[in-house]
Amino acid sequence: MLGIIGAMEEEVAKIRESLEGVTTKQIAGMNFCQGSLEGKPVVVVRSGIGKVNAAVCTQILVDCYQVSGVINTGIAGSLKAEINIGDIVLSSDALQHDMDATGFGYPVGQIPQMDIFAFPGDGKLRRLAEEMCGLVNPDIRTHVGRVVSGDQFISSKEKKEWLVKTFGGSCTEMEGAAIAQAAWLNGVPVLIIRAISDKADDSANMDYETFEAQAIQHSVNLLLAMIKRYEP
Repeated sequence: MLGIIGAMEEEVAKIRESLEGVTTKQIAGMNFCQGSLEGKPVVVVRSGIGKVNAAVCTQILVDCYQVSGVINTGIAGSLKAEINIGDIVLSSDALQHDMDATGFGYPVGQIPQMDIFAFPGDGKLRRLAEEMCGLVNPDIRTHVGRVVSGDQFISSKEKKEWLVKTFGGSCTEMEGAAIAQAAWLNGVPVLIIRAISDKADDSANMDYETFEAQAIQHSVNLLLAMIKRYEP
């Protein structure tokens, strides 16, 4: 069974509409909707915004639903000129840009006393996503790159440039790395899928609402196609 996480109601509402045979259980204030999507068993849940909500949600999927994989779908800000609004980024890996233990000699982004810097996206899920996106979203480009997450909405050119220079990030948002870390700790395959809604710079507040719906639709198209072809 796959676990599908979105941070915002808008991100999961369209997916829930396609669920069949739904049973819903509330845990930790989150509604876990279990059912069938494209004939495959899934659990769809809105985690809420931020890294703590995202990590708690992932652990519940592992403990209570024994998911075989986790897909986190949603929107993000682009960090690279070639990644345009509407495009999709698939996680090569993910890290927390606001983790800072440099005072103890760790590089920024490194979680102290862990032997991993960035949490990898699953290759099998990523290859399936690349193939399906080309079929169902032919009007946009698909990119593979690093997702950098933090409890911050990035809307300044200076911060954007720092994220690129420091981490080589492709996009930035507020949940992916926490989900990837929780999945990695549990040995569960994970893929972060991000549709670009803004440029994560001084235009971000203007772009966000305008392109959010378009970005979400691209994510939903991709997810439904992936589930139809998915085999654990």
